[in-house]
Amino acid sequence: MPEGPELHLASLFVNRVCEGVVFTGPVRKSVVSKSCDVAFNCEAYRIRAASRGKEVKLMLTPIKSDDKKGSTERQMDVVFRFGMSGYFRFTSEDELPKHAHLCFFSNEKPCRVLSFVDTRRFGSWEPNGNWQPDRGPCLMFEYKSFRQNVLSNLSNRAFDRPICEALLNQKYFNGIGNYLRAEILFRLKIQPFVQARTVLEGLELEDQAADDITVKEELVDKKVKLTHSLIKIWQKLRLLMSQPLFSKTSDRAGDNKAQSADLLRLCHTVPLEVVNMGGKGYDPQKADHSDFEAWLQCYYVAGMKSTRDHNGRTMWFSGDPGPMVPKERKSRKAKKRAKKEDDHNHTVKKKETK
Repeated sequence: MPEGPELHLASLFVNRVCEGVVFTGPVRKSVVSKSCDVAFNCEAYRIRAASRGKEVKLMLTPIKSDDKKGSTERQMDVVFRFGMSGYFRFTSEDELPKHAHLCFFSNEKPCRVLSFVDTRRFGSWEPNGNWQPDRGPCLMFEYKSFRQNVLSNLSNRAFDRPICEALLNQKYFNGIGNYLRAEILFRLKIQPFVQARTVLEGLELEDQAADDITVKEELVDKKVKLTHSLIKIWQKLRLLMSQPLFSKTSDRAGDNKAQSADLLRLCHTVPLEVVNMGGKGYDPQKADHSDFEAWLQCYYVAGMKSTRDHNGRTMWFSGDPGPMVPKERKSRKAKKRAKKEDDHNHTVKKKETK
């Protein structure tokens, strides 16, 4: 499932390909889609995108001209949630993807189309929509608000749950999904099935390092300075230097050194690492995720373990899972990844058994 970084990269993709492009006519929905129609019809308009956590907003803005002084056309915002397999494509009309369910047509010949593609059809859109009010601040670009929202609500029952399950609660961790929770907990050597409140209650409301780690949104679309070979070397060194996880007798998140590490800070910085991969992390034109797979340290990595959490979601980890692990849940090891050509969300599936 696409997570916060993929949604943000999708918004950057839309802004890049739609820059200077004029769109026209009605927005067309596919016949098979059960989502609502987008009642927007304009002779000339532009498209810009923004993201917040696990949502992307397309802003359809009419182009005003002297001939349309009395025009009542107004901007429409369409908010997208990507579900399991949603992404945007920008192609010629003749190359429109099979599973394109919402299309915006350019005012040129030959016509080009910005389309929302969703193979599994779990994604959705909301015309005249806004960010969902029950989702928390974006942990990448609203870090201070995100941090305050979590630490000010630790008495909530949501934090009675294991930390790996609390991290999927979008009311507090808007943008975190399955692979991010695995990577964040693995780096901090936190057992996934310890109580969330235990892990978070010692953190300060103000992050003293915030000025050093905050990344401005306008800068994240720049290319990473390190070459791909250096990135791989750096990742291997980190793996070699990693220390063993907690002992099996520990009922807390870990020793004092691990507790001093700031989980909320990594919820901010780890997604930004994926964003800084640029097209290497999200590129609907090219299904090559080798850089992303090289970046992963835990999620579906050989040698790691996995088990289902209380919601049935697979949690990847190393060592002891922790005292709140569901009973009678058998752990399984990662198998070799198999690429999936029609999915652009970094999800890797098991090879089918013969």
